[in-house]
Amino acid sequence: MKKTLTFASLHFTIASLIAYLLTGDILLSSLVALIEPSVNTVAFYFHEKIWARVPALKTRQWMTQIKTASFATVHFSVAFTVVYLLTGDAFIGGVMALIEPSVNTVAYYFHEKVWLRRNADLNLAHAH
Repeated sequence: MKKTLTFASLHFTIASLIAYLLTGDILLSSLVALIEPSVNTVAFYFHEKIWARVPALKTRQWMTQIKTASFATVHFSVAFTVVYLLTGDAFIGGVMALIEPSVNTVAYYFHEKVWLRRNADLNLAHAH
C-alpha cells in the first residue's frame, strides 16, 4: 500500500500541474487533478495485484519496460475518459490523454526502479 500511496502523490502533483497548464482553469484542473489520479490510483492498485498474482507476469516483474507499457495503456484510457467526461471535448481529452499519462509513465518507470532497488536493499538487510 505504501507503494500505491507514493505513486498517488506523484500522480496528483503531475496531473494538477498539467491540467492547469493546458486549461488555465483552476476549477477544471482541480477536478481533473482529483478525479483522474484517483481513478488511476485504483487502477494502479489492481495493476500491481495482477502483476503479483498472474504467474506469467510475476516472473517478468523485473522487466520494467513491459510493466510500464501495460500500465501506460490503462493510464491513457482513464485519462481520456475522465477529461472527456469533464469537458465534453474529445480534443482536450485527447491532448490530456497524451501529455499527462506520458509524463506520469516516465515518473512510473523511475518510481518502479526505486521500489525494485528498495526491495532489493531490504532483502539484503534481512539476509544479514
